[in-house]
Amino acid sequence: MGKRSARETFVPFVAVAADARPLYRQIYDGYRVAILEGRLRAGQRIPSTRALALELGISRLPVLTAFEQLLHEGYLEGRSGSGTFVASSIHELPATAASAAGAAHRRDSRDRAIATSSASSKPPQARERKAEFGAFRVSLPALDQFPNRLWARLVTRHARAMSAESMAYGDPAGYLPLRHAVADYLRTARAVACDASQVLIVSGSQMALHLCARVLLKPGDTLYFEDPGYPGARTALAATGATVRPVPVDAEGLAVRAMRPAKGGASAIYVTPSHQYPLGVSMNVARRLALLEWARRQRAWIVEDDYDSDYRYSSRPLGALQGMNGADRVIYTGTFSKVLFPALRIGYLVAPPSLVGAFLAQRLALDLFPQTLDQLVLTDFLCEGHFARHVRRMRAIYQGRRDALVAEIERRLGGLLSIVNADAGMHLTARLPAGFDDAEVVRLARARGISAIALSSCYVANTRDPGLVLGFGGVPEADLVRGVQALSQVLAEVGRR
Repeated sequence: MGKRSARETFVPFVAVAADARPLYRQIYDGYRVAILEGRLRAGQRIPSTRALALELGISRLPVLTAFEQLLHEGYLEGRSGSGTFVASSIHELPATAASAAGAAHRRDSRDRAIATSSASSKPPQARERKAEFGAFRVSLPALDQFPNRLWARLVTRHARAMSAESMAYGDPAGYLPLRHAVADYLRTARAVACDASQVLIVSGSQMALHLCARVLLKPGDTLYFEDPGYPGARTALAATGATVRPVPVDAEGLAVRAMRPAKGGASAIYVTPSHQYPLGVSMNVARRLALLEWARRQRAWIVEDDYDSDYRYSSRPLGALQGMNGADRVIYTGTFSKVLFPALRIGYLVAPPSLVGAFLAQRLALDLFPQTLDQLVLTDFLCEGHFARHVRRMRAIYQGRRDALVAEIERRLGGLLSIVNADAGMHLTARLPAGFDDAEVVRLARARGISAIALSSCYVANTRDPGLVLGFGGVPEADLVRGVQALSQVLAEVGRR
């Protein structure tokens, strides 16, 4: 089965900012470099000017002007009745021209970025089940909005037509057409520098992290870790006996300057730069560049967990750290569990070329290969445009649920809960006043059928701010309102103690 083009695709990552350059020039430069660097491939379909203008939140005129120039210069080509595509002759461009143009653009973008950044009665089992699906379960997508009939149709298509080859042992790296589709998606929507040979299909992001631990770390190695950070990642990465050293996170992301030298040097660092878990902040450009430079000096590896960056409400999704000239030091991980549904158990890992062999060896040792049927179905879901449509639709739904939760917190709990950041993702974190026992709040809330995570449980260091991590993605707006009402009663009870 060969690689297929998507009927409907993601809007390519194009950085548009309020700088001195005209908008059309920024769009033109973004597309030109994406094509020359290979993030947009020959024959790949380009979204319409109307879709791009809508995504960027600008008028259509600068988009039309940029596309006309790209068409005139031969980077794009129009096909009657089909749309606009990356020119089929692009693959004939000399590699030196592509790399030189990309390097010049990266230097120019880096200079501008640095300049900008500086200027109840139910039994226990029933209560547990209610808490699992009610407010405020973290990391649960809107399962009530998933296109089940469409997915079932794709499953049936492949289940009825499975060949002997697809029923036998598979590639340990994953089904090749799916790896091509994932690489296309990551290059286009997340600005990741990769091709299919670097992509490994894994059983969710947790497996990707376990693979990172086995490949990158050994007993006694130093692992730097965001503080607060994702406890599941900390457990997985420290499983080989590495020593975890916390690095504080503030309003601009990981505090790179706070990373004290480790005896024997550093081996790796774990970060969530686009949407930090749990605080929700984004690492600014200056700190991203500083982190990449630190990794090169230390010869350390960066594990970038990009777990839910498709959902951003205050701006376009941010580009990946790995794509900022960091492909040689960054291992990039992601998952479809939060975008589609957790039971799918399909994630991906993008390894630097120098580490692909090591990751494949560990993949074989753990699980041989990922199951084939779901990979076949997901390939069609991506390549036929269903995934792009689903993400766009869910972004609007999640924004509505986010808005409802924020409004209700401000109305009922404005004096108790202080929201840290709610610009992206499917959860938000709110701080509690000093002295509150957030673990006790979570315990009492669960007894009322409410699920939440204590912010203090996400810290490694002894300094732990109390707060609550509240999911909203998988919760209808009416349930969010009722959840805040119940939470206000819990907080009142704890506050009286």
